[in-house]
Amino acid sequence: MMTCFPALMYYFWVCLEYHQGKLLVPSQWTIEALTDFFWHDIWAKIQVGAYPTTAAVKIYMGYVTLSFILAYIMPGPIVEGLPIPSLKGKKLKYLCNGLSSWYFTLALSAVLHVTGVFRLTSIIDNFAGIMTVAIIWGFTMSALVYLYSNLTGQNHRMSGNFFYDFFMGAPLNPRIGHVDLKMWAEIRVPWPVLFYISLSCALKQWETRGTVTPPVAFMVLAHFLYVNACQKGEECIPPSWDIFYEKDGFMLIFWNMAGVPFTYCYSSIYLMKYELLTGTAILHSMPYTVFLFALLLTGYYIFDTGNSQKNRFRMEQNGIFFTRNAFPQLPWGHLKNPSYIKTKHGNLLLTSGWWGIARKPHYTADLMMAISWGLITGFGSFLPYFYFCFFVCVLTHRVSRDMERCASKYGDDWVLYCQKVPYIFIPFIY
Repeated sequence: MMTCFPALMYYFWVCLEYHQGKLLVPSQWTIEALTDFFWHDIWAKIQVGAYPTTAAVKIYMGYVTLSFILAYIMPGPIVEGLPIPSLKGKKLKYLCNGLSSWYFTLALSAVLHVTGVFRLTSIIDNFAGIMTVAIIWGFTMSALVYLYSNLTGQNHRMSGNFFYDFFMGAPLNPRIGHVDLKMWAEIRVPWPVLFYISLSCALKQWETRGTVTPPVAFMVLAHFLYVNACQKGEECIPPSWDIFYEKDGFMLIFWNMAGVPFTYCYSSIYLMKYELLTGTAILHSMPYTVFLFALLLTGYYIFDTGNSQKNRFRMEQNGIFFTRNAFPQLPWGHLKNPSYIKTKHGNLLLTSGWWGIARKPHYTADLMMAISWGLITGFGSFLPYFYFCFFVCVLTHRVSRDMERCASKYGDDWVLYCQKVPYIFIPFIY
């Protein structure tokens, strides 16, 4: 994964940039043909079009630096996490200033764009170079965090296998001052970068044709909703599995620094490249477009309120809940007097709200949004559907793993829970 995923990112970029989103394959499956395919069809184009230019370094590392500074200085509520067993029950505090940082970034970028100091269209003009910088930074940050944690003795649950430990990580909650690097990397970098890639595509379209088409506007809205949901609900993240248990290694760092923004953006890139190469924008009928907007917004509502229900329930049970009115607060985002099953282990299995309808409603919502990102581009390329297909595989595997572990851990309590909540993704279907 550490070698093939960056290679896949470059391969998809070549397909988008030079072949209108069509998957490029060797003419023959011989060693000679494969070698020629790699050097001439892939590597030669990467050297020319994806070189990490000075402009690309300034854009990407400039944003990374800005986001860290804002995470350090912007105001926001302080939230306690759960007691961490590996830290002898210690509770870490998190400054949840993602929302103030997000709105400051939006305002600053608008001023820079309008004044011409930094045109946001420069992002898409330097997309491939920025992606290369992100990939390099993903490896660099992973190495720095790994080395520092080992040198300072802050490593946890090490296996002794270098590659496994580097991939999964050594430290649990590495920090610079009061900034938790894991939470910063998970929330402050990937989703805003993804949004700005889509916004850059929209502004590029506006400059070239004087209007923004519904599919391009759809992607800007989709990515804005996602990043805004992460920032406004940041106080719910400290009790989550990623922060509470997962170590901070290549898997999380690279995926957040490079993987998320530069693979979830294929729909926006495809819409722009298709128009530039063909001279015709992708458009759909009004009923089809309205249906996709409805699918997106419905998925977002379930995603937002479902995650809110689960995390606020968890916060209440651990005595760390507080009311926050970050916009928008959607109806049914907080369950009062929810029902749940208390297992013999002391764990609580929520059976109210969306979690009484399905066991993984947030996964269903994520997939609803993901498929809408593909459908808005039509059916001319597989690449806008990569995110959806990738997510189906990841979430299906994760669900099967979780169900097996929960059945083993909770025994009869899990049987009772499955009787109360029999469906995993879709009620009455699956």
